[in-house]
Amino acid sequence: MRVRVLIRPKAGILDPQGKAVERALPALGFGGVANVHVGRLVELDVASLDEAEQMCERLLANTLIEDYEVQQA
Repeated sequence: MRVRVLIRPKAGILDPQGKAVERALPALGFGGVANVHVGRLVELDVASLDEAEQMCERLLANTLIEDYEVQQA
């Protein structure tokens, strides 16, 4: 089963990458941009959604500072 895991910083956690993108976009002519958050997408083949969630808990996400969402692709 192919799954997609979207990993994002938890609300209230400092997101330096998001802030850097937010500051850079106006310089490129994209005004009105706010609240940019940068995460990552991991795609993988697994036996079940439960297995993917276990992978997130143990390796893919730092659950202290990141939220994750597992979806079947």
